Parts: sequence; C-alpha cells; structure tokens
Amino acid sequence: MSRRQHRIGTTTAIAATLAALLLPGCAAASASGPPALDQVNIGYFPNLTQAPGLVADAEGKFTERFGKLNIKVNTKSFNAGPDVIQAILSGSLDISYIGPNPTVTAYVQSHSDGIRVIAGSTSGGASLVVKPGITGVEQLRGKKLATPQLGNTQDIALRYWLKQNGLNATQDGGGDVSILPQQNSAAVQAFAAGSIDGAWVPEPFATRLAKAGGKVLVDEKTLWPDGKFVTTNVIARTAFVQQHPGAVRAFIEAHLDALDEIKANPAAAQTAVAIQIKKITEQELPADVLKASWVNLEFTDDPLASTLKTSADHAAAVGLLPDKPSDGFAKLWDVTALNEALAARGQQKVTT
Repeated sequence: MSRRQHRIGTTTAIAATLAALLLPGCAAASASGPPALDQVNIGYFPNLTQAPGLVADAEGKFTERFGKLNIKVNTKSFNAGPDVIQAILSGSLDISYIGPNPTVTAYVQSHSDGIRVIAGSTSGGASLVVKPGITGVEQLRGKKLATPQLGNTQDIALRYWLKQNGLNATQDGGGDVSILPQQNSAAVQAFAAGSIDGAWVPEPFATRLAKAGGKVLVDEKTLWPDGKFVTTNVIARTAFVQQHPGAVRAFIEAHLDALDEIKANPAAAQTAVAIQIKKITEQELPADVLKASWVNLEFTDDPLASTLKTSADHAAAVGLLPDKPSDGFAKLWDVTALNEALAARGQQKVTT
C-alpha cells in the first residue's frame, strides 16, 4: 500500500467513525443526564516524550486519584497518532497523551467538535542529527533523511525547515532531499548502517543517533521563541470533558502529581519511565541514553497553545494540512480543570 493510500484509508476510517457517532442512539447521553462513569480509558505512547503519563501509570497515580471516585482505570499504549485519533473519536478512549499534529488532525476531522486539549505535558526534545561531515543545510541536497511518519510532528518540522532554507521534499520522497518515513529504532539502525544521512527524531532517538556517530545539526528548540514548543499535550473527548468534569479533574491531579515528581526527583522519575517502557516494549532503555536525553526535555502543564497553532501553519505550508479549521482553533483548548487544580496548589494558571 502506498503512503497516499494509507493516508486516504486513515481519513476514511475516521470519517466512518464520525458518521457512526451521529447515528441515533450512538454514544448519546440519556435525557436525564450524562451516563454513569465506572471506568476511564487513558492512552499514551511508550515514549520518553510522554514521561508524565508513564510515571503516572507506573506509580499508580491514576489509580489513586480515580480510586477516590470509585472509577476503574484502563491504560493502553499506542504506537501511532492515527490509532489514537480513531480510538478517541470512536469513544473507546477518553483521554490520551499525543503530539500536536495528530491533535490538529483530530480537531479538523471532527469539525472542531471531537476533542479538547486539557493540559500540556512536554516541550522540546527533537533534533536533526546527521553524519559528521554535514555542517550546513546546503549539504543536505541529494541526501536521505528519516522521520518517524509522514505528516507527524517531526516530519512536518523537517519539511518546513527545509522549505525555509530553500530546499524541498515531496510527500512521496522526491525533491531536493529524500525523506524516508521510518520507525525511530529503524532509523537508528539505518543511520549506523550508512543507508541514511540523518534523521529528525524525538528523544531518546536523537541521543541514540548521536551515540551512533552523528552530530546535531538542528536542535528544534533553537527555532522557537524562548526555546519552547509543544511536543506532547493531553487531549480528551469533548463529550467526556462536558459530561464528567470530576473525572477530568482526577486525571489532571494525577498528571500534576507526576509532573511534581519529575521536577522534585528526576532520578526516580527516570527509573519509573525506564521500567514502564521495558514493560510495554520489552526493550531496555540504557541508563546513559535516558539521562542524556532527559535534559533535552521540559515537562510542563502549559499546553503552549500558540506553538500548536504555529505547527498547524507549518503543516499547511508544506501541504500536509489542506483544511485548517474555520474557527482558528477557538474551541480546541479547555483548561478549566487544569487551572482549578493549579490554583488549588498555589501555582500559576495557564492561558491559551
């Protein structure tokens, strides 16, 4: 199947999901009020960039907070943004950690009604790592670079950066620079084998590429004001946010508990993340890679809303967001529960 066919298939599946939700009797609240909630479904990726979710799950913070409401917690790991989008929009997933570009896709596909961003999670932690002999952008002409997936957050960042520097890559791998969508671990192997010249990837894979002999040509944070840009935020089904504010608050409290631990005791947090990643993937994240990667990430409750809007502009500029929402993302963020929780903790509220 071609990448174009894959994109069409994903879009068709999401459209079918949305159509089903509009049928009478599908996932509707009863006339007397919202349905009772006895369980909540939370998603995340087994990625370092989603460390707050990994810490909260590994250390039982979700279970503790939702347990006070007699709500069972089900967590599920994902490997691709489109899978999360489909799960959220179908109602089988309530809340998930996810990157900014899948967030935009879900908002656009659901005509601004399907999801809300309820918190921030992670800023930074993405870089273009290349062969040592490449010292400038012009030397990338004719080279092969990898990104995790066509249209994902790092893929769009690379395409836009190349465009800003007078180079281009088509969606099918042509242009001045060939971009090859590859799983992050496969990109590390391909780089070590010499079959690609570099990759724009998130941590810890940027660090792994550097340890495999690469050099950082672009640390993405240098391209953003104050060095901050959203890498991961937290989304929830709009209906879930509206019908179950107490459950949303419980999630936020667990999320903030995890962020507090990451700040107060990073060593313990790193251990929890490593254990959870190994539990899910059966792969060990070396301690030296984890420690070196960790310092390139900033974990934050702020969703950094303006940077998501800018990311959407970048996606549109490289032809990967044909339909921007007509409301300018006016309804995307609902940080009511977050700001209530922050205020209760004596912390500064976030703005969108």
